[in-house]
Amino acid sequence: MSRSGPVSRRSTKTEYIETVGDKDTHCLMLDIFCWYGARVLGRLMMADTGNKISRRSHIEGKQNIMLGGRSVVMAGVTLRGDLFRRPDRPAEGEKEGPSTAITVGRASIISTNCTIRPPMRLSRGQMTFYPMRISDNVFIGAGTHVSSLSISSHVHIGANCVLMPFCVIKEQCKILPNTVVPPHMIIPPGSLVAGRPARIIGEVPEGWGQGGGGDEEFVEGGDLRPLVKSIK
Repeated sequence: MSRSGPVSRRSTKTEYIETVGDKDTHCLMLDIFCWYGARVLGRLMMADTGNKISRRSHIEGKQNIMLGGRSVVMAGVTLRGDLFRRPDRPAEGEKEGPSTAITVGRASIISTNCTIRPPMRLSRGQMTFYPMRISDNVFIGAGTHVSSLSISSHVHIGANCVLMPFCVIKEQCKILPNTVVPPHMIIPPGSLVAGRPARIIGEVPEGWGQGGGGDEEFVEGGDLRPLVKSIK
């Protein structure tokens, strides 16, 4: 049964402003199960920033994960925020900066049974993890495994893909289902990608990703806010 109202049990919510260029992005440090002021929407928890998180998702290291507003994490998703690179020891008199493993922008959707894991390489015999950034209006299809270094805005990733460590996906790309993107591959803007291993098979058509938002229907590669709003 769904219910609404304040949830205060075990609340450890912390909000802050992250400055990105000239734009202030309001982010939320996640306490995934119980937020003060959160609402329960069916099987989803919705924070006051509009983020919707399934109660059947698996979140590790939530203090190292940042979500922009109006993003969705669906059932069966695994977020490995516990895999992060510890910051260098600050100089005397300086404060230690925050450790962020995974950053997800605004109005992005991580579909069911995805795994989001920061990329890792061996350095001097030790595993070193690097922060992952997923930008605004990114759709990740069901069953996809992501270890990319970065995914830019307005990217559509199909179901059951594998994005291997340190690959970089530029803006307005479409990755077809069952694609395997190899390590360190850089996919340029506007690419249409498929294959195992992935190759660029063309470009997205002119006008792809334009539209969405407001009262418009969901547009692939466009503004995902209508789709986010429809998810209960």
